[in-house]
Amino acid sequence: MIREILAVTGKPGLFKLVSRGNKMLIAETLDSQKKRVPIYVTNQVVGLSDISVYTNDGNDIPLAQVFENIGSEYSLQVVDIDHKKASSEEMKSWMSRILPNYDTDRVHIGDMRKMLQWYNILINNGITQFQKKEDQQENKKERSCQK
Repeated sequence: MIREILAVTGKPGLFKLVSRGNKMLIAETLDSQKKRVPIYVTNQVVGLSDISVYTNDGNDIPLAQVFENIGSEYSLQVVDIDHKKASSEEMKSWMSRILPNYDTDRVHIGDMRKMLQWYNILINNGITQFQKKEDQQENKKERSCQK
């Protein structure tokens, strides 16, 4: 689950919440070094479970569901697209396969690159369960009702 995974403005990569201190969070980097770092109240922090992606129909899709879509498209393997070097057209084509009804005006190329990068970080760290089982079943029911 991505509930304890954090993105911190101004810091690259993702962080796993380890503990809470007085006026700060203690997090571990999700890279090869696994360093513990303090995240202070002055930093802007967002949990990946709180992020959603704009769609054309007005029903924003949780980022966890987008990761589920990517995982099913790529069999829970790392996506072989380089998020830094891919062209804008490649990123748009990739996003259209993952989430066909994404809002092309409000979801920017940088957002797509970040989603791709974050997905690969999670997969490289063995995180393949993006939602609770109940949330997955609820999303499947919603999609079948919309069709």
